[in-house]
Amino acid sequence: MTSFSHIQYFLGANSPEGFYSLYPELIQPETALAVYILKGGPGCGKSTLMRKVGSQMEQAGLETEYILCSGDPDSLDALLLPQLGVAIVDGTAPHVVEPKYPGAVERYVNMGDCYNTAELRSLRQEIMDCMRGYKGCYQRAYRCLSASSEIMEDMRATLLTQELAEKLAKRAQGILSREIPKNKAAAPGQIKQRFLGAVTHQGVLCLYNTALAQCETVYELADSCGLAHEMLTHLLAGAVEAGFDVVACPDPMAPNRLAHLLIPQQKLAFLSSISSQPLPSQPYRRIRLDTAASQEAMGHSRPRLRFARKVSAALVEEAVDSLEQAKTMHDELEALYNPHVRFDMVEQMAQAISQEILSEQ
Repeated sequence: MTSFSHIQYFLGANSPEGFYSLYPELIQPETALAVYILKGGPGCGKSTLMRKVGSQMEQAGLETEYILCSGDPDSLDALLLPQLGVAIVDGTAPHVVEPKYPGAVERYVNMGDCYNTAELRSLRQEIMDCMRGYKGCYQRAYRCLSASSEIMEDMRATLLTQELAEKLAKRAQGILSREIPKNKAAAPGQIKQRFLGAVTHQGVLCLYNTALAQCETVYELADSCGLAHEMLTHLLAGAVEAGFDVVACPDPMAPNRLAHLLIPQQKLAFLSSISSQPLPSQPYRRIRLDTAASQEAMGHSRPRLRFARKVSAALVEEAVDSLEQAKTMHDELEALYNPHVRFDMVEQMAQAISQEILSEQ
């Protein structure tokens, strides 16, 4: 049975392009019952409210999907209740969310009301100073990630020949014939995008347990050169054509490419891994994508590839260090705000939203 408390994803990524948002993918407003958009600054209790509501929904036996913050994975950016078509989302920068059908579907929750603004006025200059340093750390992190990405892209281009692309496509077709039952009468499946991994102040994370909570059969794609996308695109197309809904997980370091694919209806997952991020359990099958590349090309380029991996990893470490500095500054910012937040009001808001959601079942 799926452990719903383990269904966690990211919808934002600290990427080489800056902050990359998949927040429009959270829930489709055309089919949603209600979307609560939280507005409010640092430390006002947005994450606290979502955790309180999520806890009550779990106690009511409802499926919950938690969206973690890529800046701080211990904090929430959204809560999705798929069975009810309800979502709660932090709609503040950098993932600004605005209503498409205000009032009818989306509604604002003004958590700025929880601030004691009279007390905060005396901290005006300290707050401004904290905000400036915080943004600078993120800009440096993005520059480091961009440089790392350029190096990795060069490494990937060295190995990705037409012959390799065809070999991986053929391998994908063989997997599809074994794992995905054909149903010509089925309507195409739906694609939901989520980040399973993120570059955070805690390092480069991947929420493998989210996949393992939903999927019993796991193919591990051991991939140190960014080749998994070439196989995953074929697997995605085949699963959708057969009528299965999929969770497509882009690579935070290259959001235009896939890193993982989940097919929960088949309890099937394809998870890419690198040596520094091994799967937490034994996979059903392990496919070493690097060995699929031309061994001649690998042999000629081995010193260059080794150097590229080393430099790229060092740049990511620098980005993580900058994100850690940003987190420290954000903690200082929240420490300024927290004593001047009415958390009793946050509790009241959480209770009111929970009651409203449960009354609409």
